[in-house]
Amino acid sequence: MNDDLDPALDLPEQLLQLLQAAPAGLGEYQLIQQLKSRHCTHIPNLPLTDKLVLFRTHFLLFNALYSLRERLWGEQAGYVQISPLCIQLLPYQAGSAELSPHDPLRDYYLDLHNLRDTDERDVAKLLASFWTRMQGGEEKQAALELFELGDSQQPLNLAAIKHRYRQLVSQHHPDRGGSTSRLQSINKAMEILERYYN
Repeated sequence: MNDDLDPALDLPEQLLQLLQAAPAGLGEYQLIQQLKSRHCTHIPNLPLTDKLVLFRTHFLLFNALYSLRERLWGEQAGYVQISPLCIQLLPYQAGSAELSPHDPLRDYYLDLHNLRDTDERDVAKLLASFWTRMQGGEEKQAALELFELGDSQQPLNLAAIKHRYRQLVSQHHPDRGGSTSRLQSINKAMEILERYYN
């Protein structure tokens, strides 16, 4: 079996193939590694140790994921759930996993000016700004409270947080009657906690 992806396929189509082959979903890093191992020409084949390469690779991946999500939703062919730990292809269900009319992340990643206009200094500023905000600990505390772990008597580690994340996603997923905005809050909280506990 040839592991190379068809170079004629655009990145969203290549991602669709990988997600179809992984019904349980894949993390961002796993997706990037699979694309690289299959000689995808759409993302930089460079080590992710350089911050600018990391930013550009992340941006290109998320641009393609949001493009794929829009396309599949428009065709009523599926829904791509994009979260920090798991990017997963879900079946289309009318009226359940609605695309939010204003999704700042989608707007950001679909605007290629954000990729072109971001240089090494900008990436350094983004990271510095993020860590300055994080040092206050307010976002961490808010995320723990959203996960109902703020008063936890047991020691917290990433495994326990991931377990709680999966419970909340299962409980609040729009396909199970939950709300999209609540799910987005849970995903954002997980993003914050991953940085603290990784």
